Amino acid sequence: MKILHTADWHIGKKLESYTRIEEQTLVLEEICQIADAENVDAVIIAGDLFDTFNPSSEAIEIFYKTLKRLSKQGNRPVVAISGNHDSPDRIETADPLARECGIVFLGYPNSHVTPFRLESGLSVLKSEEGFIEFSIPSVAYPLRVITTPYANEYRMKQALNSEDKEADLRNVLQNNWRRIANKNCDNKGVNILATHLFVIRKGDEPQQEPDDEKPILHVGGAQAIYTSDFPQQAQYVALGHLHRQQIIPSTQHPVVYSGSPLSYSFAEADQQKYVMIVNIEPDNKAQVEAIKLNQGRKLLRITADGMEDAETQLKNKPACLVELTLKTDTFISAKERQHLHQIHDGIVTLIPQLKNRKTENVHHANININKDFKSLFSDYFKHSLGIEPNDNILELLDEVIAQKDLDA
Repeated sequence: MKILHTADWHIGKKLESYTRIEEQTLVLEEICQIADAENVDAVIIAGDLFDTFNPSSEAIEIFYKTLKRLSKQGNRPVVAISGNHDSPDRIETADPLARECGIVFLGYPNSHVTPFRLESGLSVLKSEEGFIEFSIPSVAYPLRVITTPYANEYRMKQALNSEDKEADLRNVLQNNWRRIANKNCDNKGVNILATHLFVIRKGDEPQQEPDDEKPILHVGGAQAIYTSDFPQQAQYVALGHLHRQQIIPSTQHPVVYSGSPLSYSFAEADQQKYVMIVNIEPDNKAQVEAIKLNQGRKLLRITADGMEDAETQLKNKPACLVELTLKTDTFISAKERQHLHQIHDGIVTLIPQLKNRKTENVHHANININKDFKSLFSDYFKHSLGIEPNDNILELLDEVIAQKDLDA
C-alpha cells in the first residue's frame, strides 16, 4: 500500500499583505499530480487545512476541488483532520457529501465516521470514535487509521472521556491510542496514526514552533507528546503542525512531519518543501520517501549595503519573495522605496538599518519643553537614532499635525 502524507496547507494564508492564493493553487495541483504519478492508494492530510476559522470562499473552493481530485472519483480514500488553525465544525460541515467521493473529514478527537460503501468498492468497514478501517479497491488488505485532530488540553480530555481532569495529557492520549490499537489493529492490515500535535522524543528539547504560527505549547493549549506515547501497532505516524519536513527520532516506527507545502514566513526562508510517500505492508516497517515540491515562490532574506547593492541582488533573484534589510546612512525616502519596488515585485518587507548610529548619552539628554512640537520631535529623533529626521519624515509629521488640527 502506498500513502501520501501532507499537512499544513493553510489555504488563504498571506505573507503580511502579500496574497499566496495563486501559489497555493499551483502547489496543490502539484500534490495531485504526485499522487497520480506515484499511484498512491490513500491520502492523509494532517491538519491546518485553512489558515483561519473563517476562510474565504476562494480558499474553500480551492480546497474542495483539490480533495475531489485527490479522491480519484471515489477510488482513493482521503482523510483530512483539523488542526489548531481550523474550525472543527466547519471542517465537518461537508462530511456527508464528501463521503460520496471517499473523502472523510474529522474535526474532533472523538469524531465518528458512519460506515459507507461506494460504487467504486471503496468502503469504511468499521469505525468508532477516533478510528476508521477502510477497504480500498486496489489493495487486498485493510487500511486502519487512528485519528486525533487538534484540541486544546481541556477539550481533548473531555472528548476522550477522561474522568481524571488533572491527569497528564500524555497518559490520556497514550491510553486511548493503545485501547483503540489493541482492539482494532492486528498484523493483517496496515495501521497508521494521524494527529496534529507537537511531538518530540522524550528527553529532547522542544523545537521552535513556526514563526507567525498559533503555538500549541502554551497555557490552555496542549503539551508536547512523546514518540514513545504512540502505540506499537502504528506502522507510521503522520503529523501536522511544524512547517519543516522532519522525522522525529523513534525506535518503534517513523514519526513524521510532512511540513507545509509552501514557506509561510521568512523564518522558513530557503526551506525545501515536500510531501511524504509511505510504502507499507502488513506486519512490516514503513518505507518513507520525501518528494520535493517545486511550485511556489521561494522566500529569501537579503541584506544589502546601500541602494546599488540592493539593486544588484534584487535583479539576481527576480522570482523570490524578499525580506530586504537595507543598510543606509539615513532613512529610506518614498522615492527610493518606489524605485526598489519597480525593480522587484516581490519585496514583502523593507527594513532600513542605519549605519554609524550614534547612541551616546541616550539616557542623559536635557529636554527644553519651551520649544515647539516640531523642534521637540526633531530633538527626540536625533537623541534616539543619532541622526536628523529627513525632509520626508518632517513632511509626514506636518500631515499628522494638520490632520489632528482638522479632527479637533
